[in-house]
Amino acid sequence: MRKTSLVEAFNIERKEPKFNEVTDYDIFPDKKLLDELRTRIVENLIDKEVPQDKLLNQFINDEIDKTIEGYDLTNLERSHLYNLIDNEINGYGPLTELLEDKNVTEIMVNSPKEIYIEIDGQLIKDESVSFINDEHIIRTIERMIGPMGRTIDATNPMVDSRLKDGSRINAIIPPLSTKGPVITIRKFKRSLTTADDMIRIGSMTPYMATFLEAAVRGKCNIIVCGGTGSGKTTLLNILSGFIPDNERIITIEDAAELKLEKEHVISLETRVTNYDNEGEVTIRDLVINALRMRPDRIIVGEVRGKEAFDMLQAMNTGHEGSLTTLHANGPKDALNRLETMVLMSGLDIPIKAIREYIVSAIDLVVNIDRMSDGKRKVTSISELENFEGDEIKLKEIFAFHQKGLTPNGEVDGEYILYNDTIPAVYKKISTKGINDIDFMFPIKKK
Repeated sequence: MRKTSLVEAFNIERKEPKFNEVTDYDIFPDKKLLDELRTRIVENLIDKEVPQDKLLNQFINDEIDKTIEGYDLTNLERSHLYNLIDNEINGYGPLTELLEDKNVTEIMVNSPKEIYIEIDGQLIKDESVSFINDEHIIRTIERMIGPMGRTIDATNPMVDSRLKDGSRINAIIPPLSTKGPVITIRKFKRSLTTADDMIRIGSMTPYMATFLEAAVRGKCNIIVCGGTGSGKTTLLNILSGFIPDNERIITIEDAAELKLEKEHVISLETRVTNYDNEGEVTIRDLVINALRMRPDRIIVGEVRGKEAFDMLQAMNTGHEGSLTTLHANGPKDALNRLETMVLMSGLDIPIKAIREYIVSAIDLVVNIDRMSDGKRKVTSISELENFEGDEIKLKEIFAFHQKGLTPNGEVDGEYILYNDTIPAVYKKISTKGINDIDFMFPIKKK
């Protein structure tokens, strides 16, 4: 009789109904017993093989029944235990329900018993979720990244990938992590897909959205900058939605997260080295290759190193309307980081020449911040206005000015449009026949 290993079975999508969705840990007050039973069941199942003539669901139920035989468990306790095992087989173990919870925006696993989650911008330690041991965490990581063709082991102890829904997962294990395996998941926000969504939650104003739409349609080269978790990728995704449908778009990312609702999109993703330390394909490699693919637009998920020069080169050689993100604490910091990354390319170029290259390539820098109340806001839209001495001069067109906090701790402030002068990008936008922003700048135009 041919048998199926349960390790294989763990990757089979079961068609039978799931166990009862009971998730409240308070129904199983004896946490020590719960962990003991769960550990025995999971470890037993991994070592067992499923007979070919037996349904996976029935086999698992039988194994669970054998383990809990003799224990005086209530029906709710039994249901909760079944649910935990179901999550191990058909989901992502202890993280399954956190990933399904729309209120949870980030998940951080520091150790088997130390899991933090982010809700409304606030970090909370989740006492109701735990892993059995470090091996349990690693098995969960492998299940998450396996469908994306990624691996993690002693040879490749660090991975940056994504889940099927677009959520970003970063995992690092020993020897790089001295504490044990660590998982960080930034969940994909299904609720923020358009500029209207960002206007609704106060992340930008209708004027800002109209201006950014005109800038994208007018083929302005735009950098979106911000800190960790500020919403750069979400904003980049929204900006890309303004690109006309008849244009060919090439997206380049470490882990494909952009969800462009366009017909003509080619998505490129980097590749890490194999076991022979060969086969790596970097962002820079993909940017160079994208130039040969006849793109109308190039969108780089995030520039972090040597590829910055190639991105600027693309913007300066006819690939207008390109978009990218950059980790920085503000527009000025973004330009300083861009300089540093160009220097990393190893080219012997004077700083002044690099700055001139940046000014000729970049039209707008859009900064997005996560405020102290956890909400994201576009805090600045600036254009590059040539030089002030040897430094690149930035001119703000829109800005968010914080006044303080409301009694309930929310950020209080106002958005400002600086329309006392006509921005330089206005000419570039208007020459494309786009007049959507004329009403914002009513002063006489020369």
